Amino acid sequence: MKKQVLIAGGGIGGLAAGIGALRAGCEVRLFERAQHFSEVGAGIQLGPNVVRRLQAWGLQNSLQAVVAVPEALQVRSALSGEALARMPLGSAAVARYGAAYVTIHRADLHQLLLTALRAYADVHLNLGETIEHYREADGVVTVRDQANKLIEGDALVCADGVHSRLRRQLLGDGPPRATGHLAYRAMVRQAELPQRLRTQQVTAWLGPRLHVIQYPVRRGELQNLVVIVQGPAPADMERWDHAANAQDLEAALSGTCSALQDLVRSVPRMGMDWRLWPLADRPPLRAPTEMAQGLVALLGDASHPMRPYLAQGAGMAIEDAAELQRALSMHDLDLDLRLRRYALNRWQRNARVQARSQRNGRIFHATGPMRWGRDTALKLLGARIMDLPWLYRGDGSSASSL
Repeated sequence: MKKQVLIAGGGIGGLAAGIGALRAGCEVRLFERAQHFSEVGAGIQLGPNVVRRLQAWGLQNSLQAVVAVPEALQVRSALSGEALARMPLGSAAVARYGAAYVTIHRADLHQLLLTALRAYADVHLNLGETIEHYREADGVVTVRDQANKLIEGDALVCADGVHSRLRRQLLGDGPPRATGHLAYRAMVRQAELPQRLRTQQVTAWLGPRLHVIQYPVRRGELQNLVVIVQGPAPADMERWDHAANAQDLEAALSGTCSALQDLVRSVPRMGMDWRLWPLADRPPLRAPTEMAQGLVALLGDASHPMRPYLAQGAGMAIEDAAELQRALSMHDLDLDLRLRRYALNRWQRNARVQARSQRNGRIFHATGPMRWGRDTALKLLGARIMDLPWLYRGDGSSASSL
């Protein structure tokens, strides 16, 4: 008889977890609080380490139809506009790591995974249902939804995001911490931009206490813009998408170069809006028990929310799901041991990415002598310090991959 895996959360992590569990031969019941599956207009970078997972799931053609493949990753000074370093991507990434480095609209990735999930017969999607509580006893996990309905399963995967209530029940560690960083996000049509503001690469503009990322998505038709500045978060941390004031953003960038300011001002000129997301995270994982205990496992942001300075938040969730598949396929083991194996094989890599993301944030936003040293190192070493073989080549399945 097939094991039934309950999954809380219908975001990218939850959908990926569902695919992994189904490919391991399990039946899946997925619970999503929203009445309809949807994702906001934001971009995601997927490194070769993540693209290989999607290829292994047979999603290469679907992926190719919607992504952009940036030709390079470029770093510039937000103050002077000077180019500091460049790392080739495109065919160079494929030759080096066996897969491309791609950029994708979050909604396109969500739809791609949802379509793949719905292709399986043993999946049951429950929309408008939030799992509020669970109980584990006698080899069964019982969850209670907001309508007080009880549902039983053989295991529970919590992929309900950075503000996961189920995590708090499992680990008792309270809410995530505010980082003091705010992300302003916008999406614009490239054809409506002046030629000088269009791009087919990933560009990171680094400045004191701020940085800006721009890159193409949806076959290059759209450009994703992210401006991260240091400042106080809105009072409502759990509502992660807020209306943004373009004037506040322009004031934060007042000391930056004219090219960058022109790019940011192009958003309201085109009739588009900025959205404000307060960034939250948790300290790096310290033990496998922070990813799984008994018949309950955490995945993606529910387990290891991280700052976006390594562009691996969605990537680590997909890697988690691939490892979940591998662990659940160990049919000679009891389910609690399979989930423990999943956690043992993931926690150290996730912890390293969390720590490196925090470190990158300090480097990106450096001031004074540290900023001068960063810029000098980038000019001298370029791609040699931008490339991350441990990340893009690592198989993500064990501590040895670190």
